[in-house]
Amino acid sequence: MKTALRVVEAATGEKLHPKPPKRRKNPHAVALGRKGGLKGGVARAEKLSPEKRREIARLAALARWQNQPQ
Repeated sequence: MKTALRVVEAATGEKLHPKPPKRRKNPHAVALGRKGGLKGGVARAEKLSPEKRREIARLAALARWQNQPQ
């Protein structure tokens, strides 16, 4: 990709941009999403029984350690 870009730039004599500029996020939408996300985990944990929370944590630990080098 870089080689092709250099060839086209040399042929046309102008600089090309390989990537479009990053899009900026709406700060109000980000704040709203974060607000809901912060509440969600706590609310979910309160609704689960201790046994179910323990099972979820066990499965998460197994998934985390499954691909670790021995």
